[in-house]
Amino acid sequence: MLPIKKGCVGRRVVCHACTGLSKRLLGLKMHGSDAARPLKSRRSGPLRGTAAIPGDKSISHRALILGALTVGETRITGLLEAEDVLNTAQAMRAFGAQVVRGAAGEWMVHGTGVGGWAEPENVLDFGNSGTGSRLVMGAMATTAITAVFTGDASLRGRPMARVLDPLQLFGATYTSRVGGLMPVTLSGAELSICVDHKVEVASAQVKSAMLLASLNAPGRSRIEQGELTRDHTEKMLAAFGAKISVEALPHGEAIHVTGEVELVPCTVDVPRDPSSAAFALVAALIVPGSDVRIPSVLLNPRRAGLVQTLIEMGADIVVENERESGGEKIGDLSVRASTLKGIDVPPERAPSMIDEYPILAVAAAFAEGRTVMHGVEELRVKESDRLSAITAGLKANGLVTAETRNSLTVEGRGLGGVPGGARVATHLDHRIAMSFLTMGLASKNPVSVDDISMIATSFPEFEKLMRDLGGDFQVVNA
Repeated sequence: MLPIKKGCVGRRVVCHACTGLSKRLLGLKMHGSDAARPLKSRRSGPLRGTAAIPGDKSISHRALILGALTVGETRITGLLEAEDVLNTAQAMRAFGAQVVRGAAGEWMVHGTGVGGWAEPENVLDFGNSGTGSRLVMGAMATTAITAVFTGDASLRGRPMARVLDPLQLFGATYTSRVGGLMPVTLSGAELSICVDHKVEVASAQVKSAMLLASLNAPGRSRIEQGELTRDHTEKMLAAFGAKISVEALPHGEAIHVTGEVELVPCTVDVPRDPSSAAFALVAALIVPGSDVRIPSVLLNPRRAGLVQTLIEMGADIVVENERESGGEKIGDLSVRASTLKGIDVPPERAPSMIDEYPILAVAAAFAEGRTVMHGVEELRVKESDRLSAITAGLKANGLVTAETRNSLTVEGRGLGGVPGGARVATHLDHRIAMSFLTMGLASKNPVSVDDISMIATSFPEFEKLMRDLGGDFQVVNA
């Protein structure tokens, strides 16, 4: 186990020694601190082998936060050791929790209990992480402390009012730049109250922030959503001993949480991230002759929209060894190169694959016929205006495509028919970078992206993993 620097545990400071130690051991170059790193991908031979995808980012964030809200030791295995998650770990230290890294992916969190967080003495920098920042806002909103939240240029341009305004219902207050933009100063409620609120946007982040805020609000809070979004927070709250129940509604559901209940520590085994697995999955489908195995992937039905969609498009994907771990469904994927066809993707599927639309658009480019993706307006408030970034990248690489406010249409060129040849602007968006690098592995001409440094926010192993499967990448001059 790694030592903790003497004097850092339990203090209301950001312990740069602990975080610096973790980052040096992981060999990460943190996003925003380095010059742009362009990269080019070229048509590859068949991809073969096993893709050991890192742990799920959504579950990793939540495990750290709930561990910090628990009295006692929470053990986490398989934690995603990427920049976004490390920033959440650092924030938990700043609130007074003890967060220690053991072996690779193994972490221990000694929390301070619900309502027990201390006020940070420094600004909390979440880098590129909308999930980490928004969930932590919820977790502290009903504790009478004040914290300042900021992030990189991308995060500072993303809307925070969508989560901050509902948190005011509990008694929290905030100030921000115009439009609810970071930096944000959030003051938790002096006397918190429970709420009954319907979340108007299909956002697991907004819903989860409110569920976490409910933990320190007296009485029972009711959070309703009209569309089903990822439910990792609900599952994990139950595992940590929260009094939580889910009420099915004709449209959506309502989650009930009883506040001021002490959480109990538990062990969290983080499954592999389906959003990261998506790149190896699609690469295996579009590179002729490929045969790739992706073990132990999270198959939560509310995260499996991409697999369902690709199978409808004709993908040869076999799910094997299905099992359950920590209340989550997982399984092994066997993927072979396939002839894909264009389809209509219904809007109700969007919440289950909202992060996978960039790579789905790449798959659609290699399909035969037209693919139309409906209900994708949430892409406009991701790390970039992701919908416009996808459209621009596809057009630059010879595809015919069109976007509306809430839809994306791609005219497929079939396997081997995508021209490629362009340099894509990533707009500091890791999923745009990884998606178009995947495209270049099967296009006629190489595809390059202007920067890969931000990939460390979610999938630092991406380049090595894809090279190990047989992907052809080449460093280019900035």
